[in-house]
Amino acid sequence: MESEEITRRTEELLPQLREELESLVRIPSVSVDAFDQARVRESAERVAELARDRGLEAEVVQLKTQDGRTGRPAVLARRTVSEDAPTVLLYSHHDVQPAGTLDTWESDPFEPTERDGRLYGRGAADDKAGIMMHMGALKVLGDELGVNVNVFIEGEEEVGSPTFEDFLETYRDRLAADVIVVADCGNWRVGTPSLTTSLRGVATVEVTVSTLEHAVHSGQFGGPIIDAVTAFARLVATLHNEDGSVAVAGLTSYDDAEADYPEDVLRKDASVLDGVQLAGHGSLASRMWTQPAIAVVGMDVTSVAESSNTIIPSVTGVLSLRVAPGQNTREAAEKLVEHLKAHAPFGAKITAEIKEAGPGYKENVDSPAAQAALDAFRDAWHTEPVNIGSGGSIPFVSNLKAMFPHAEVLLTGIEDPDTRAHSQNESLALDDWKKATTAEAILLSKIAEMGKKHA
Repeated sequence: MESEEITRRTEELLPQLREELESLVRIPSVSVDAFDQARVRESAERVAELARDRGLEAEVVQLKTQDGRTGRPAVLARRTVSEDAPTVLLYSHHDVQPAGTLDTWESDPFEPTERDGRLYGRGAADDKAGIMMHMGALKVLGDELGVNVNVFIEGEEEVGSPTFEDFLETYRDRLAADVIVVADCGNWRVGTPSLTTSLRGVATVEVTVSTLEHAVHSGQFGGPIIDAVTAFARLVATLHNEDGSVAVAGLTSYDDAEADYPEDVLRKDASVLDGVQLAGHGSLASRMWTQPAIAVVGMDVTSVAESSNTIIPSVTGVLSLRVAPGQNTREAAEKLVEHLKAHAPFGAKITAEIKEAGPGYKENVDSPAAQAALDAFRDAWHTEPVNIGSGGSIPFVSNLKAMFPHAEVLLTGIEDPDTRAHSQNESLALDDWKKATTAEAILLSKIAEMGKKHA
């Protein structure tokens, strides 16, 4: 099907696709244990219903692993057009983050609301618009779909995909593909499409700093004894150089970012306070995409409400380590642990444990499938796409590549710097979503033209 006809059909079907997207957003499919998991099941059933409407065989599956764990409800669907056609796996996820503090939302997080060309609601962008990007493209192509399609809509991405590897192994035959399209990333700007070509790895390290066996009076013993929080602060201070770049030895760092990220734009995107200096060196894009980063993301310590005149004996903090694509994440985390133990201030006792280590990813942008995706973006947006990296991590992408090493993996999506995924007032740029749906339909047509041997 020609690009012009795909664009026309997308525009014609848009009211139905918008209604279907809103029906998904209304289901509070929060996969965190503390929330009603029946709503996650309801969300999966709705996605399966949408897939069947596109002529796919679809079912909701809930994996039980050999070690007794039970996964969240996921959707598996397929449509086979020809044994000679290439096969494309379409991935997204239907679970969402909790809404958080409701009084900071400008509208009900689970009632989709349009304002200024954006659709507000939890999951409107991350990642129910990704689901509807896939479903929209399949609806647009209809009987003219020229590729075999496998669909995997996950239900536990927002809780770290704990059964993902088991799921891949169990359903390997139903997920195998020549090209994998992951709709869980974003675009450079509203109006500027992007292919995400790299992801940083992520590791979580829990560190405890102790200076006393128990708390003691700060007046009686204060002076010769340093409290654990101060020791923790001094330890954390050793993780960065004077310019704010990471000081841990052995961490990979490089600068090959194609896109220019202007400082004023970054400050606006990240809501940086006036006067706060940006850390590190090299291009701003590389600092977020291909250089390591370390942040304290949690700390267990006496609260202000419970504070007293005692020297705090112990504190536990959680460090988030982002690792440059290409470096083994666990080895990088081990370098961080070595650094922490080697820099104990005042001889404080340090214990550190790696809690998580997810790999990064780097894509071959010269592959036929990647070039077809970039061409599809040009046809849909009528502008030049930008290859971007992501400072965030999607560890399962490497799992997919390891399971299907000959498949080309394309990282696309519909988020943008104003999306506020995981935060209050999450929103979707509706015009970009329409164009992303158009682009995916064009991409599937291009892959069909390429044939099985070249996909």
